[in-house]
Amino acid sequence: MNKLYVGNLSPSVTVEDLKQLFGERKLPVADQVLLKSGYAFVDFPDQNSAIKAIETLSGKVELHGKVIEVDYSVPKKLRSRKIQIRNIPPHLQWEVLDGLLAQYGTVENVEQVNTDTETAVVNVTYATKEEAKETEDIPLKILAHNSLVGRLIGKEGRNLKKIEEETGTKITISSLQDLTIYNPERTITVKGSLEACCKAEAEITKKLREAYENDIAAINQQANLIPGLNLNALGIFSSGLPVLPPAAGPRGAVPPVAPAGYNPFLQQAQEQEVVYLFIPTQAVGALIGKKGQHIKQLAHFAGASIKIAPAESPDVTERMVIITGTPEAQFKAQGRIFGKLKEENFFSAKEEVKLETHIKVPSTAAGRVIGKGGKTVNELQNLTSAEVIVPRDQTPDENDEVFVKISGHFFASQTAQRKIREIIQQVKQQEQKHQQGAAVSPHHSK
Repeated sequence: MNKLYVGNLSPSVTVEDLKQLFGERKLPVADQVLLKSGYAFVDFPDQNSAIKAIETLSGKVELHGKVIEVDYSVPKKLRSRKIQIRNIPPHLQWEVLDGLLAQYGTVENVEQVNTDTETAVVNVTYATKEEAKETEDIPLKILAHNSLVGRLIGKEGRNLKKIEEETGTKITISSLQDLTIYNPERTITVKGSLEACCKAEAEITKKLREAYENDIAAINQQANLIPGLNLNALGIFSSGLPVLPPAAGPRGAVPPVAPAGYNPFLQQAQEQEVVYLFIPTQAVGALIGKKGQHIKQLAHFAGASIKIAPAESPDVTERMVIITGTPEAQFKAQGRIFGKLKEENFFSAKEEVKLETHIKVPSTAAGRVIGKGGKTVNELQNLTSAEVIVPRDQTPDENDEVFVKISGHFFASQTAQRKIREIIQQVKQQEQKHQQGAAVSPHHSK
């Protein structure tokens, strides 16, 4: 089948114009050109050259001021039973294609056409004309973890709009309201011709893969900051993201492995901690969810109390989220909130989510956090990549506590919080020893 239909031609186009165009595009000169008003039928010597003409010219070349259309001229007796699908991505599994085709009827034959192009081309023959006609507009459904979908959509939907424009498809994504903590996947529905759906699937998969690989890199970069903690088990990242072992140290030295069952959170008393996390005001609705469903699920998942403080004024740009829970609950709750802001496009695809966190420390421990000449706080910032500030001239509250401000991405903030808690614990232990020593000394005095 080497006869092509060339449409959307200007009335001024001649047979010589068409032959000249084929020559310029290094296509073999057609054996026969039948020119009509506004369209033409062209016979090519072989199927490979016909496919190349379609892929090179259709929708891409302007002739006498009009962009031409090039496609197969199918004989009338086969026109409604036989279709051709081009530009099938190399990675698309044939089982997926077969499944799509079978949704619309009985496929009598699928013939792969050998071409010189990287993408595959197949001829498909259905049992009836009606079945073949239905394939003209096929919905393709793709499941993707919600943590990746925001980056597929892009800021203000730009990525998705670009894919739709380039492939001629209509793409919709299932509502956030359908998500639960236990079902984190969303359905991406692509509507268009089978060829267009295949193109869109390739672009969608590419975007999802890029987001996935960025998450992998972030996890592997930061996982060693909290040794022994299974990040996947906490459910903060995309389902099934593997955490690779850290690279070997100098001269191939292997980093120390935490003993089985080790959990850094259990090395200190599991007392309740209060953390004040500041998020963009426009993100409050997404965090709460419809009728408070999302924030309730999040609190249940993390095992923490999560409350959003009232706005101090109508024009505030940030709102305070008060999280109360054990260290592990804090890790899970804060991780989910950081992830939610990424998913909802409150930060760009390549931008790390960085938030400010406040924790209260006893005023007696504030000096230890700062260190002599600021040494401790500087070391803390270098170690965690977070910005740590102990505001000067603070008036302690009724519990004799002051604020420490931490700014950074999730892992940086978490590590800084844990290090500061360790300092607080050390100060408390020293104070207890001092008190015990003071109580014991009178009995031993003479």
